[in-house]
Amino acid sequence: MSGLSGLNKSPNGVVVGLVQLQLPVVVAPADLARQTQRICDLVGAARRGMPGMDLVVFPEYALHGLSMDMNPAIMCRMDGPEVAAFRQACRTHRIWGCFSIMEANPHGNPYNVGLILDDAGETRLYYRKLHPWVPVEPWEPGDVGVPVCDGPNGSRIGLIICHDGMFPEMARECAYKGAEIMLRTAGYTAPIRHSWRITNQANAFCNLMATASVCMCGTDGTFTSMGQAMVCNFDGTIMVEGGPIPDEIVSAELRPDLVREARRHWAVENNIYQLGHRGYVAVTGGAQDCPYTYMRDMVDGRYRLPWEEEVVVTDGTSCGFPAPARRYKAAAD
Repeated sequence: MSGLSGLNKSPNGVVVGLVQLQLPVVVAPADLARQTQRICDLVGAARRGMPGMDLVVFPEYALHGLSMDMNPAIMCRMDGPEVAAFRQACRTHRIWGCFSIMEANPHGNPYNVGLILDDAGETRLYYRKLHPWVPVEPWEPGDVGVPVCDGPNGSRIGLIICHDGMFPEMARECAYKGAEIMLRTAGYTAPIRHSWRITNQANAFCNLMATASVCMCGTDGTFTSMGQAMVCNFDGTIMVEGGPIPDEIVSAELRPDLVREARRHWAVENNIYQLGHRGYVAVTGGAQDCPYTYMRDMVDGRYRLPWEEEVVVTDGTSCGFPAPARRYKAAAD
């Protein structure tokens, strides 16, 4: 049940609104300023349209569009005017917000950043996309892990961005850190529609975690994003789903208390628990080893596929980006 998309809010509910934002064209600072104002206006529209809404979520590329333009003139900073405007919009309308910016990086390519701000405009979550959509996206790989935060009405929230959701490890990390709701913001186009649907559902079911996902929508004259906002319950069922209507706000009530109940009481298919306690019927507490070769190899810095030498596309040159000339350096712990 989605509480009629949040119209009938329960005491334990968290009402999430997913904005299928019209895909913009942003080339110059003036375009960036106009799009910032448009997003802020839609924060107000979400609050007026659904007075019980707790969190309004904007898709990846809501501010910058899909040009992949790294022009420093339109890159953002956390202390810049765009984020300041988002903070004020959340304060003015007393609502939590999830926003997307491309953040200037003095040490390399810009970061693709997701933010969750509370209803006082304070930063509750700051995330840099771990898995840019290669070879199409030029963004620096994220270096702050997969954070989660306390959300409205006692919830725990995680945030991943677009292609991140195709890696089951990302949703598992959110859940492992306690997220009961995972947001997924995206700029995907129509060919990804089927993959989008099945991964949103699988990410929910495999982790007993609600997922709320939203994509840009409409065309900018070159690209057409698919919309397709989707909220999945912790059992993987789709609670509500949007279509291809730009600027539609798709909403649903989520119940973190029922997520917590399932995680405590499910036996069959309590998969996130059973991953670390396999075969607990046979042995006390289950086997708590790591039987997965790829996990051990990644930790040891020797992840390598059997067909590694046969992979054809290994940089962004096919999409017009120059081959990189530097190696990744992980952030210090």
